[in-house]
Amino acid sequence: MSEINYLTQEGYDRLTAELDSLKTEGRQKAAAAIAEAREKGDLSENAEYDAAKDAQGMLELKIHTLEKAMANAQVIDVNDLDISKVVILTKVTLKNIKTKKVLTYQLVSESEADLKAKRISVTSPVGKGVLGKAIGDIAIVETPRGNIEFEIIDITI
Repeated sequence: MSEINYLTQEGYDRLTAELDSLKTEGRQKAAAAIAEAREKGDLSENAEYDAAKDAQGMLELKIHTLEKAMANAQVIDVNDLDISKVVILTKVTLKNIKTKKVLTYQLVSESEADLKAKRISVTSPVGKGVLGKAIGDIAIVETPRGNIEFEIIDITI
């Protein structure tokens, strides 16, 4: 049984649009590339045909991966979240105990993670470390350079 893929409505809509695009335009482009390469003659020595078939295989793999993610998707309404503890879709403000630097991240699923937008995956080291913690708790995050301690300063939606 596969793991549930928790998504925001925005994330679910984005994945749905991407899947629809790959199934329509993506497959049409792949078929056209194969047809064009096939017209160039002997398929046994046609590198362009091999490349087009490989691209089609990668496209189908991506479609399969997205379909699997969508099959296990569960959309979470942020209004139903209990923010007494850090859970998926909450924004958590952390203070590094050693450096006193304050950071704010939103915990999201792997498919929605974007570090530039300060959205980190619940399966990342920081995500794992803070999940389930309450305001005032100390979260220990395991990193290759050793453990880092963060104090949970705030939890919001």
